[in-house]
Amino acid sequence: MHCTVVERELELRLILSPERSVPVPARLSYRTDDPYAVHISFHINSEQPVNWTFARELLVEGVFRPCGHGDVRVWPTKASGRSVVLMALSSPDGDALLEAPTTQVSAWLERTLRMVPPGSEAEQLGLDDALDQLLAR
Repeated sequence: MHCTVVERELELRLILSPERSVPVPARLSYRTDDPYAVHISFHINSEQPVNWTFARELLVEGVFRPCGHGDVRVWPTKASGRSVVLMALSSPDGDALLEAPTTQVSAWLERTLRMVPPGSEAEQLGLDDALDQLLAR
């Protein structure tokens, strides 16, 4: 099965306080062989990027309304007159609040949704074919 990847480099803002944020280069990735997930790599001052994976549906919904519980929460808002998407990420290593430009995130998400429309993710996994092969033996 052929895997297609949709990536987007963009600059996020790490919110340190209401008055202070710092730029964080990041890469959004979507893979058709992992159709339910989105992957975000943050390039901070370390040898390896920090990687997060969560449901594509969560990011799609978070562009329009607050969603998520626990480790990943996403919601739209305005910052300095611009539409942004906020992502609150929590892990045992710490918490981060990141701001992403809505237009760039939405354009990237649209590309992923054209490639694998919502509701057709299971078809990408080839589970029916694998099950047929397993039962044919």
